[in-house]
Amino acid sequence: MARGRGDRGKGLGALRSEGREALQLVVDYVKQETLEPLKGLGRFMLFGVAGSVAMAIGLVILSVAFLRLLQGETGSTFDGNWSWAPYLICTVAVVAVAATAVRAVSRGQRRSAANPKEETT
Repeated sequence: MARGRGDRGKGLGALRSEGREALQLVVDYVKQETLEPLKGLGRFMLFGVAGSVAMAIGLVILSVAFLRLLQGETGSTFDGNWSWAPYLICTVAVVAVAATAVRAVSRGQRRSAANPKEETT
């Protein structure tokens, strides 16, 4: 009888210790499997948004430069009733660039949907 009482105290302490270790293991696993991928996703999104903003600013500047080129360097070609033509040409060029970008993005999405990567465990 004495033996059971003495082991009981040590057994309860060991059980609590094992419980704490198990809880810490679960917490560490959840952090590893959720927080670290979210940090990577956040970094990916940050660079994606920054790149998109930089590209948008650059394309606006290039389209204004193209418009000024058409207006200033073509001489009297777009004078009088043709003064609207540089705006139309520039608009068509910008829409073509946007359509090309949309097509490239949709093509990439179709490719990734057609060939999903197999997950390894």
